[in-house]
Amino acid sequence: MEMMVSLCVVAYNEAKILPSLLEDLKKQTYPHNLTEIVLVNSMSTDETRKIMENFKITENDYHSIIVVDNPKKIQASGWNVAIKNASGDVIIRIDAHSHIPKEFVEKNMILQESGEYVTGGVRPCLIEDGENPWKMTLLEVENSLFGSSISKARSSQEKAYVNSMFHAAYRREVFENVGGFNEKLLRTEDNEIHYRIRQYGYKLCLDPSIISFQYARGSFRKMIKQKYSNGEWIGLTLGVCPGCLSIYHFVPLAFVFGIILTSLLIGFGYSLPAIIMWAFYFLFTIISMAFTIKNKKANAFTILMPFLFLILHISYGVGTIVGIIKMPFFRKKYNKEP
Repeated sequence: MEMMVSLCVVAYNEAKILPSLLEDLKKQTYPHNLTEIVLVNSMSTDETRKIMENFKITENDYHSIIVVDNPKKIQASGWNVAIKNASGDVIIRIDAHSHIPKEFVEKNMILQESGEYVTGGVRPCLIEDGENPWKMTLLEVENSLFGSSISKARSSQEKAYVNSMFHAAYRREVFENVGGFNEKLLRTEDNEIHYRIRQYGYKLCLDPSIISFQYARGSFRKMIKQKYSNGEWIGLTLGVCPGCLSIYHFVPLAFVFGIILTSLLIGFGYSLPAIIMWAFYFLFTIISMAFTIKNKKANAFTILMPFLFLILHISYGVGTIVGIIKMPFFRKKYNKEP
């Protein structure tokens, strides 16, 4: 049975990157007459909506192209607007700040037609705003297991059922049964909806042959800000949906507590715990650097990777601490709002 697919993109001020993503959609090998494009503009102040409208006017081989607004602006509400307006048998979520290979939709649909209800693949990163040695070093940090996470959605080498994934494809009935995205969450809405999906009984099937890319931040300052914010939302979400989170979300928090505890122990004359912790930490950084060199991606800035890892891990961990401190107030507001 041939299935209709709705490709949904939510964008806010993405005029710079959106044209290349729309080109990616045009190159998809899945039949365009079975493809609906749903473009959601989150009240952008640049040319984002104009680009969407122009795409709707110029492309006529799709089943349909829909351009709608997301008045609430936030990501979760944007996905709910997309779901409401989509008519496909399968709904695929695609972040605007990404690159989608031409077989992406077709490979998802093959899995869907085999009987899966939620499908997806791995999502490594690309660098935005052009390449130079410094940015390529930041990219290596972002793509490494030590710098990002051990989530299977990042780098799994075999087909597996997972807890969460990026750029997932969902049968329409999944949203009909579990509801849409939680608009009270700004950073962990995907973890939360995937938790509800798993609780309902669906499985999330990850196939590593399905690949999509997200553009990483092009500056270290932006990366620090992103990691801090991600960590803060982990702390906030802990108070309202602990089941949404995995143990690896709290590794940076444990690392920050480890720094504090071992530093206190040094003050009391016990230096061995600190020596052991830092020895293991820098061992992992050296291993990550070794992989970078082995893959012939090293440059003059590679030597800074231990420092970059350290700052990003501390930023995420401190963000989590701040989120946990704020969590009781957030939970009160969360439970109060409809």
